[in-house]
Amino acid sequence: MDTKEKFVITIAREIGSGGRTIGRKLAAKLGVRYSDKELIRNLREKFNLTTYAIEKLKGEKKSWLADLIHMVAPVPKASMIMDTDSKFLNELRSDVTTDDIYKAEKEILREIAEEGSCVIAGRSGFFVLKDHPNKIDVFITASRENRIKRIVRKQHMTETEAETIMDSIDESRENYVKRYTGISRYDARNYDLVINADNHTEDELVDIILSYIK
Repeated sequence: MDTKEKFVITIAREIGSGGRTIGRKLAAKLGVRYSDKELIRNLREKFNLTTYAIEKLKGEKKSWLADLIHMVAPVPKASMIMDTDSKFLNELRSDVTTDDIYKAEKEILREIAEEGSCVIAGRSGFFVLKDHPNKIDVFITASRENRIKRIVRKQHMTETEAETIMDSIDESRENYVKRYTGISRYDARNYDLVINADNHTEDELVDIILSYIK
């Protein structure tokens, strides 16, 4: 991957592996935008970006999402928007289907990648952006034991609660990816680099990815 040209790094990760934090730190070191599920969700919900709204915006404005992206995630700062108005964070419109959400998120991801170099965590980025000419796909995994320990520490819950949530999210993410891509997110052939996070700090894992890029 040529970092002198516009590039994309996608990071798929198992919950509890630290992939989200690694992605944010990687983006900060590279000085590029970081995009994760919170950014995508808030763009979609706050600005009412259903499939219909996206098509309408595309017809009205050449760079239909650029201003919104700059507002929510300026470069090179971390990307997550935390809106104090809970209705943007918690309410889902009943007339928006899962298919609508996927289509909207796909358009948003493509626009973010078109805007400039970026690190994208999750959201099937490895598949949605498969035709991007300058891209590296990374998958971060970890042992079940270490994933549970991290969730317990980060979310302040019991091991039983952490295990239940972890299994539920694993199943949900796998079903989501399979439904819209036809492949398993656990298939190593989807990625250029697969990393086991066990026995490594987040900063060490960032350095491993940077070394691979070089």
